[in-house]
Amino acid sequence: MSIGERIRYIRNLRGMTQKELGKAIGFDDRTADIRIAQYESGTRTPKANYVEAIAKALNVKTYALNVPETDTYLGLIHTLFALEDTYGIKINSIDGELCLTLDKHNKNYITMFEMLNDWRNQAEKLKNDEISEDEYDDWKYNYPNTKGAR
Repeated sequence: MSIGERIRYIRNLRGMTQKELGKAIGFDDRTADIRIAQYESGTRTPKANYVEAIAKALNVKTYALNVPETDTYLGLIHTLFALEDTYGIKINSIDGELCLTLDKHNKNYITMFEMLNDWRNQAEKLKNDEISEDEYDDWKYNYPNTKGAR
């Protein structure tokens, strides 16, 4: 999800209009909604100071708006939050173990189920020594252009 899509998603969660958000971060009344619309559509990318102001106005951390990155624990957890918002991936517990599950009511359920099932099948093959680590890596880094991929 792009930064603009994240802004739109969270703005809508907060029940704010584009104009209200634009005014909250200091844009002129005449152009407030236009600027936010540009950010949300991706025609403009907000500078860091505006990202901070938008985050503050929406009462979220900047991590929640920025395109997630997985090089840090905070980036990773916000990536997982974005996956929940976009694809219906949920955190759950089964027999005391934390796990990720799919929300069956999410519009992306079937596609995500099929892709994750492909992954599980390959991981099982690796675990059972049916394929090598190199074959598993080749499968991952070429997915979905590999045998058995959807």
